[in-house]
This record gives sequence, structure tokens and C-alpha cells, in this order.
Amino acid sequence: MSDEWKAPDADEQSPQSERRENDRSWKLLEKTLLASVQEQRRARRWGIFFKILTFAYLLGVLAMFTPLFSGMEKSAGKGDHYTAVIDVKGVIADKEAASADNLVGALRAAFDDPKVKGVILRINSPGGSPVQAGYVYDEIRRLRGLHPTVKVYAVIADLGASGAYYIASAADDIYADKASLVGSIGVTAAGYGFVGTMEKLGMERRAYTSGAHKSFLDPFQPQKPDETQFWQGVLDTTHNQFIAMVKQGRGDRLKDKDNPDMFSGLIWSGEQALQLGLIDGLGSSSSVARDVIGEKDMVDFTVEDSAFDRFSKKLGTSVADRVAMYMGFDGPSLR
Repeated sequence: MSDEWKAPDADEQSPQSERRENDRSWKLLEKTLLASVQEQRRARRWGIFFKILTFAYLLGVLAMFTPLFSGMEKSAGKGDHYTAVIDVKGVIADKEAASADNLVGALRAAFDDPKVKGVILRINSPGGSPVQAGYVYDEIRRLRGLHPTVKVYAVIADLGASGAYYIASAADDIYADKASLVGSIGVTAAGYGFVGTMEKLGMERRAYTSGAHKSFLDPFQPQKPDETQFWQGVLDTTHNQFIAMVKQGRGDRLKDKDNPDMFSGLIWSGEQALQLGLIDGLGSSSSVARDVIGEKDMVDFTVEDSAFDRFSKKLGTSVADRVAMYMGFDGPSLR
């Protein structure tokens, strides 16, 4: 008796057919998921792009409408007379808040204001460029000559050292707190030497110059006695200029001009500085405005960076300048 063959029903498919069907389903699902992920990535990229574009646009608008000299607008709404205040804060250097351009601009604006009865330089600085400090010193003395009735008072907060004291010595009088740090009348030009490191690493420095001493500040080359002596002469000359300006500004108020420690780079507390004649009294900005100038209302004439400039600096646009400064390539520094 022979068996009769029957075709399998739809519900009775072989395991192999079921596997093929499952594979096709999984591949279709996989393609769908991948397409969805790719679409999400594209949407995310475009979202980030438009956010950056919007941020850049708003930043540009803010930069255009933010006044470059916002400190000049702070006098609005005050009385008949007031005391002008100008901050000398941080390192005194070009493109910094305490640059000569900013400080000179603020000083001129204050002296040109007929309501200003006196000017306070509110100092909290370690010093900086002798050139920038010299510009400010000269301008203070020029403006004092043009406006003899408007006095300039330097008020040192935590620190008034080196180039900051250079500027302060041009004022009519200097005040500080008893614990303020005052002085540091000296010059420095610091750098690093990497000659030994280069030798250990088996590296060779190749510098091509025209001029026998053109690369004498190169930190990758050994120092030469004659070049070191020359550079010391530059620093000594700058130091002597600094001393001369302090003596000119302070005059007979310096108690012991011949004291070698006075101009050695040492720094003193406000109490000690008063005994040495480096300052004229103890006080704060508010006490000087109220008790010395006679106008307790103070108006800030400090020149401020625009919002765009402040944002740019936070992004690190001044990194190269600072590296050059601390590597010793920016010349002598009153610090």
C-alpha cells in the first residue's frame, strides 16, 4: 500500500522557511531603525548649527550696541559736583584693562568734566610695562598743570607695586590701608633656559639671524657674558628712570632718599610706607572722597571693554601676549 504525498499547509511551513522570513523581518526593522537614527543625527547637527548661528548674530548685535566707553556714561543723574574715580586694576600693559590708552582716556574725560572736583586713582595692581606706566605718569602731570584746581589722589587697596606705584607717584597725594602692600621700586625681565633640556632630548636648535646679537634672548641658546651684561645695563637704565620719576613725583616727602633699600625692589605695608614717605596717609577711596576732596558722591570714569571684547578675551585671544610676557619677550617689566 503506497503513501499518497500531500503539499504542506500554510500553517505547516518548514523551520528553514520560518528562519528566512524572520531574517527578512529583522533586516527590514534594522533598516528602519538606522534610517531613524540617521535622521535624528541630521536634525541634531542642523539644530546645533542654527543655535551657533543665532548666538553669533546676537553677540554681534550686542557688540554693536554696547558702548566702548561705558564708564563715561556713569555720571548721569549726579549732583552739581562729585569725585571722579578711575580704576587701575590688574597688569598694566597694552590691550589690558589698565592700559595707557584706557587710563589716559578716562583721565582726560574726568578733567574735562566741569562737575569733577577731584580725581581718585583706585589702584590694585602688581605693575607691568614701564612704557605704559610712563605714559600715564606724564599725562597725569600734564593734566594737573592744565587744571591746577583739580587734585589727583592715588588710593592703594591691596597692592600698589612697581609700575602701579610709578603711576601713583604722579598724584598730588597717595593714600593706602595700613595693611596694603606698597613699593617694589625695581625692574624685572624673567625668562627660561632650555639648553640642557634640548641636549638631553638630543635636539638641536637652528636659528638663522642677521646681526651678531639678534637672538640673545633666545631661551634655547646658552647665555653669553657680554650679552648678559648688556641686558643688565638695559634693566639698570630703566630702573634709574623709575627712581627719577618717583623722586620727581614725591619730592621732599620721601623721608630717606639715600636709603638703598628704598629703591631695591622691596615692598612694605601701608603703615611702613607712611613712615618712609612713600604715601601721605591712611584711608580708602570713600574716606578720601568725603574727608579730603569734600565730595562723597563718586562717579566711575573707568573705561571698560565692550561685551564683545570681554567675551573674546575669555576665549583666549590674549594667550599669546601673556605667554610672550612671562617668557621674557615683552621687554622689561615694572613688577
